[in-house]
Amino acid sequence: MTGIKFVVREGALQGRLPAQQLARTCVGECALAAAELGALRAGLAEAPTVRVDDGAVATAFLSERHLLINGRAPVNFAPLSRFWRTADGWVRTHANYPHHRARLLRALGAPEDPAAVEAALAERSALDVEDAVYAAGGLAVALRSPEEWAVHPQAAEVAKRPLVERGQLDTARVRAFAPVGTSPLRPAAGLRVLDLTRVLAGPVATRTLALLGADVLRLDTPHLPELPDQHADTGFEKRSATLDLAADRQTFEELLAVADVVVTGYRPGALDRFGLSPEALAERRPGVVVAQLSAWGGYGPWRERRGFDSLVQAATGIAVLEGSPDRPGALPAQALDHGTGYLLAAAALRALTEQSYEGGSRFVRLTLARTAQWLTDGMDGAAAGDVVSEPYDGPEPWLAETDSTLGRLRYVLPPVSFEGGPTDWARPPVPWGTDAARLR
Repeated sequence: MTGIKFVVREGALQGRLPAQQLARTCVGECALAAAELGALRAGLAEAPTVRVDDGAVATAFLSERHLLINGRAPVNFAPLSRFWRTADGWVRTHANYPHHRARLLRALGAPEDPAAVEAALAERSALDVEDAVYAAGGLAVALRSPEEWAVHPQAAEVAKRPLVERGQLDTARVRAFAPVGTSPLRPAAGLRVLDLTRVLAGPVATRTLALLGADVLRLDTPHLPELPDQHADTGFEKRSATLDLAADRQTFEELLAVADVVVTGYRPGALDRFGLSPEALAERRPGVVVAQLSAWGGYGPWRERRGFDSLVQAATGIAVLEGSPDRPGALPAQALDHGTGYLLAAAALRALTEQSYEGGSRFVRLTLARTAQWLTDGMDGAAAGDVVSEPYDGPEPWLAETDSTLGRLRYVLPPVSFEGGPTDWARPPVPWGTDAARLR
């Protein structure tokens, strides 16, 4: 069994809920999975020891806030992405993307002015706003208490599922891994990953796979450009290409033919029309690992709804628990996004390890709503290991700088750490859509 050492630093992620424990556990699970796959591929007698430092973890869970580009702080939330008072409570909106912003305003019949939006929302009930905005293709969620969420039909469906869903899709042959070196030990070296994700958990997962040596190609539709700061934060050691799946299926099929892992982060079913369900992918690429991420899950009345970390916090009662009687609050980081991202990477790595002795195309699946339930339930099943306590004096030890085509970057060092493993990404991020749609 791989050894794990925890460096606990009280106050690294302060909140009422155990966000620090969640962050520590998710990163620890990812590092364990990486160390075990690394030992397998490098022919080591035992897996290297894992180290999980609360300082590194807390800094990484705030990576999008610590990023600087030529000294400029990132833009993480647009003015219309926030909590608003309604006639009977609160609603949380998400309008960072222009198309989501336009749909929100259309549903409210308001101009792009915070004062006008505030006035429109103050006259309507929170549930009415939630339904109207989602019907228009936008994003808004009524604030719910934990008790209100617990009796919601979507919560009941989420509660039926494990934190990490996994399964075998066929009887594809056992995977034979090429050996890897140990300077440093990169467990995913030589593996090819198609990254079809956006905002924020999926890109965190694939950024981690890139750290571990995978060739990660992020694919985006050319019709919906990504937010540049967010893309930079999660783009380390990846390549970025655009591809219209409706117009250029041949290029995607060529990519799939050599891919080892496909990671998707769109709402459930959104990519199925392109033949990207786990079953369809495995039929065309036996031996593939399909890692899926969504906000609410592919089941229940909200199965087709889009969502983000902030909206899941509002719906599941987290914003009430972290708030005050006068105003909703939030976790000290987008911990649902980051935590689920590291768990998704861990699940993909374990699926690859399992293929080495059992074979089979495989899928793994996580949802932000299920991670939220895990957090509010008090984090049962957390990883165990040796623990030492050290002070927390701020994020500086885990920040670094590098030059890039985007400019001078200040960024957060990776928190996934094991003996002999990589301590930084080999390449900085590139601008969105820079690369050709090819895997190496």
